[in-house]
Formats: sequence, C-alpha cells, structure tokens
Amino acid sequence: MKKKIAILGSTGSIGKYLIDIISKDRKNFEIILLTANKNYNTLLKQAKKFKVKNIIISDKDKYLKIKNKKKINIFNNYDELNNIFKKVKADYIMSAISGIDGLEPTFKSIKHTKKIAIANKESIICAWNILEKELKKNKTKFVPADSEHFSIWSVLNNSNKNNIDKIFITASGGPFYKLPLSRFSKIKIKDAIKHPNWSMGKKISVDSATMMNKVFEIIEAKNIFNLPIKRLKILVHEKSYLHAIVKFKNGLSHLVIHDTDMKIPIFNTLYENKDYYRNLNYLNFDKLNHLNLEKPNLKKFPLIKILKKLPSNSSLYETVIVSTNDTLVSLFLEKKIHFKSISKIFFSIINNKKFSKFKSIIPRNINDIINVKNIIQKEINSRYI
Repeated sequence: MKKKIAILGSTGSIGKYLIDIISKDRKNFEIILLTANKNYNTLLKQAKKFKVKNIIISDKDKYLKIKNKKKINIFNNYDELNNIFKKVKADYIMSAISGIDGLEPTFKSIKHTKKIAIANKESIICAWNILEKELKKNKTKFVPADSEHFSIWSVLNNSNKNNIDKIFITASGGPFYKLPLSRFSKIKIKDAIKHPNWSMGKKISVDSATMMNKVFEIIEAKNIFNLPIKRLKILVHEKSYLHAIVKFKNGLSHLVIHDTDMKIPIFNTLYENKDYYRNLNYLNFDKLNHLNLEKPNLKKFPLIKILKKLPSNSSLYETVIVSTNDTLVSLFLEKKIHFKSISKIFFSIINNKKFSKFKSIIPRNINDIINVKNIIQKEINSRYI
C-alpha cells in the first residue's frame, strides 16, 4: 500500500528536495496535499505531475487567480486540513514553510498524520511546549528535518539523554568568516546571500552570514533534546562536512558526517528502514583530515551572545528573538538598513525592558506567539521605516 504524503511548503528548497526523492520511488508514495504561499505556477506543475487532488495556496490574491481550476481541490487556508484529511490520515507530513507563518500549519497538521518531519525552525523555537503536547496527544511521531538536528537524532537513537555530556553543532561561518571586521560596514546584499556551501533562500542565507541560524539551531537542540544551553556549543567548520558531535559521559563521542546535500537528512526522515541512499559518495578523507574546527569570533558574529540571555524554560522571549531578527533581515534585504545594523538594532530591541519581560511568560497557544510577533514588527517598523 502506498504511503500517503503531504508537503507543506512544497515550492521551497526543502519541499523540492522531497519531491525529487519521491519522484524516484513513486510506486511507494501518494501525495495527497501540496501547499505554497504565492508560487502557484510551480505548485500546479507539481500537482499535475503527481496527480495531487488537493492544494493550498495561502496568498489570497494568488488563490483567486487559480481557484476555478478543474480536476483539483484548491483551498486558501489551513483550516481546510480537517476536510482534506476527513477520511484519511497521512503517513508522513513534511512541514517546510519558512518563518512564523509556518507555525500554525505545523500545529494544525499534527493530528492528521502518523509522522511529521519539521523543517520550520520557528515552530520548534517559539512553540515547542505547545507542539510537544499536541504530538503526545495525537501519538504523532516527530523527527527533525534540519541536517544538524537529524544528525544528532540519528546518533541518539532513543539513548538516555542523561548520558549526554555536550553537543556541538557546526557552522560553516558563512560568506564572511574570513572577511576582516573592518570591511563589514561595506557588506552588500549580494555578498550576504552567497553561501559558500549550501543553496538556500535569501533570508536564511543572511541568517547564515550573521550566524543567527546557528543561534536558532542551538535553541532548537535545547528544546528537542531537552538539554540546558550550557551543554550546547557552536563550532566553525568551513566545509560543512561534519554536522554535529555528540559527546557522551562515558568518554565516547560520535561525529556525524555527510555531504553538503539536504536530500540526505530528508531521505532519512522519509524512510525508516531503507539503508540505501542513491548518489552515495565515499568518505572524503581530505575533508576528514582537515576539519579545522574553531570557536566562532564573537566580534564578527555578536548575535551569538544572545544565547547567554536565554531563560532556561520555554518562553515568549524566543518569539521576541525570532521576530526581531526576521524583521531586521527583511529591512536589510529591502535596503533600509545596513548589514552591521542588524546586530546593533537587534540588541537594542531585545534588551528593552518592554520585551525582556517576556522571558517569564510561557506561550499558551499559537495566538500568544503571533501577537508578540506583531508587536515586535510594529515596534521596529515604526522606528526604521
């Protein structure tokens, strides 16, 4: 029997990687839902190729352009998940919508699937306590889709987390790792979106350039593996061949290595017992012999310092951090602020007493998180637009 698949954010890079994997094994999968925000042309092509009966296009204007297409059910919002999955439960859902916009669809999809792979960082960072309850309530299996977190997940394999001494997550250092600090004031958008190892969207490429993406990944690891921040570290590894190191209290350490190919972790979230991955390369001993691991330079990447300000428990402060960064990156990409201004403005916002108070407030529902996001966006836009 074919496994029933849904892909939230199928027109983004993660969604396309998953589509490509499924296309090579179509006899074993049936895609019952694809979704996108605005890219309806790619969405319709994907739906036609895989004979998908349901799509969601969340942008209202784009939805109105295609809503009357025949032979396919076209919806405008994720409330329709209840209708789409009324008679059938998915075997696997990939949540790959970027940003806080992906939070509500992720939450709403949990009850409709046996297994969910989450690539949406914001869901895990801002709402892990809410998602975890929903996962347990519906007995839905969760697996992280990020390369670093899947690497750690695969090593642990249900091991007792109390046996972990430290976890190291690696960062390439982005495009500016070797750039002198004196030249940071001259960084342009075209420079910031040139990731040396990965092909990613503009927003996440800027997060890599500031190393905020690693801050996010540390917070994700804190939540997923229920570890204190002090046992989670960032190491710079330019080649992106080593993804994580898990150091156990018994003296053993596990290094997880794979090529810079997101299809590898995505493939392994989809297949549980398949031990053969196409395009498998031999171990690259040249890279292994030159890992060159280093601590990140906090003068170049000051946003890493935010990790020392995090509360030990989940709170709405994580939403403050994510929303502040997201808004500032958007302003940078719109040429309204300079690259160096991202970190400067970031700390002025998150250190403000008006927002630091959220450290003691636990999110009760998705609306709490969305409300904080809107407050932050309004505050920043009122100052800099």
